Amino acid sequence: MITHISGKLVEKNPTHVIIECNGVGYFLNISLHTFSKISDQENLLLYTHLNVREDSHTLFGFFDKLEREIFRLLVSVSGVGPSIARTMLSAMNCNQIQHAIASGDIPTIQSVKGIGAKTAQRVIIDLKDKILKTYSISENSLEYPYNTIRDEALSALEVLGYHKKQVEKLVQKIIQETPDIALENLIKLALKSL
Repeated sequence: MITHISGKLVEKNPTHVIIECNGVGYFLNISLHTFSKISDQENLLLYTHLNVREDSHTLFGFFDKLEREIFRLLVSVSGVGPSIARTMLSAMNCNQIQHAIASGDIPTIQSVKGIGAKTAQRVIIDLKDKILKTYSISENSLEYPYNTIRDEALSALEVLGYHKKQVEKLVQKIIQETPDIALENLIKLALKSL
């Protein structure tokens, strides 16, 4: 297995780079995330993943090890190939992908071209535990930055006689589906769903 390639940057495009190492030019497919981090420096080190199929051996390059690990986790899911994983890493950064998987955010994962509802669900089912374990994300830290609206809605619902545990997941789900929701509408939607 080729773990990394270090050499002279010969060509740089948003989808690939060519690195010359000891007289051999290596073609590496990259994400937009990696492309944005590569300056026009002469010498470059990229971490790699070699995808072996019957008809081809394809090298993928990553600026850091975290991106490569996320890529490997994604391609381990049935229905997610290297090109979809690369597209996902181009559309979102590693933290956004980890957060979406750990919080079960299907719409965010499904927003990536080539991923349907079933594949998005499979990504979450297969990877949620690994992401939570491996990257030290606690389920409590998955709350979105809408905490003030969330907390106010939970307080209002408690005043109306509902237990916090009973409505917490519902309120969080509504906020994830409609991030710009007003407090009154959030409470109304929650009450309709109860």
